[in-house]
Amino acid sequence: MAAAPYAEAEIKRRIDACPKLASLQSANRALSELVRSESSVNSQIAAVIRRDPSLAARLLRMVNSVYFGLSTRVNNIEEAVFFLGLRQIRELSMATPVLEELEQFQAQTSGVLPWKQLWAHSIGTAVLTREILASTALYFDDDTDYLVGLLHNVGKVVMAYAFPAELAALLTAPPSDPAAICQLERTLIGWDHGQIGAHYLARHQLAEEIILAVRHHHEPGRAPRHQSLAAGVQVADALVRHSGIDGGFEQAVPVAAEEWLGLEGWRILYGADGPESMLARAAVANTLQRLPATLQGLL
Repeated sequence: MAAAPYAEAEIKRRIDACPKLASLQSANRALSELVRSESSVNSQIAAVIRRDPSLAARLLRMVNSVYFGLSTRVNNIEEAVFFLGLRQIRELSMATPVLEELEQFQAQTSGVLPWKQLWAHSIGTAVLTREILASTALYFDDDTDYLVGLLHNVGKVVMAYAFPAELAALLTAPPSDPAAICQLERTLIGWDHGQIGAHYLARHQLAEEIILAVRHHHEPGRAPRHQSLAAGVQVADALVRHSGIDGGFEQAVPVAAEEWLGLEGWRILYGADGPESMLARAAVANTLQRLPATLQGLL
């Protein structure tokens, strides 16, 4: 096996030199508390959203997307909150500041990279990870199930900043599957994007379950703990790629219909093809149908 071009210390040094993201350490607490409260009213939530122009703009784009099929355009934040519901408001409030800050990397790297495709893939994976895990016996009283999907490819963003030459080589590689792409990343850099992303998130002191899910989202069976979260991301990632939204800067082979049923992640979550698997298939089909319009409103 060829020696890695970078020593581990150098890989860590380059990752540690990347900009830190305040959004990963402090969420919009006022909005977060409101959307979790049963006594909150739409006017209170709308008042907090109006303080964040970017979040307000995304909210209005989303509610006016084709998915909601409204006959007249909504321009009022309070009406938009009513149509979307608390769950999607929570998702918007998490995704917006993270994407805003990740765009710092975009400004400091090559403008030819398909950043919008990466953002669409990240949000799509977040939505589907939540749907997939909701069809299991697992329960999350926070937003971990959404965050692991949103952040699973953060290592690719870090690569664009810390390893631009190696990323350029990945861009020219022929189409391949995720396992082969990860192997090429390890050959060029020494770490793949999962390990790079996990180290970056550990610097931000994120919860262990998020770090491990990001680290092992292509091989969930290797996660020492929280395998189900990593499994959910692996399946969601394949589903989003099946819908035509590629996973990042490299070229990946298309995912055929129901190919995800053979993934290690699917077996971890559902085992044999029993009732849970049937429920998951129904949830997946429903979410995939409305995913393009949801993303149209977010990006």
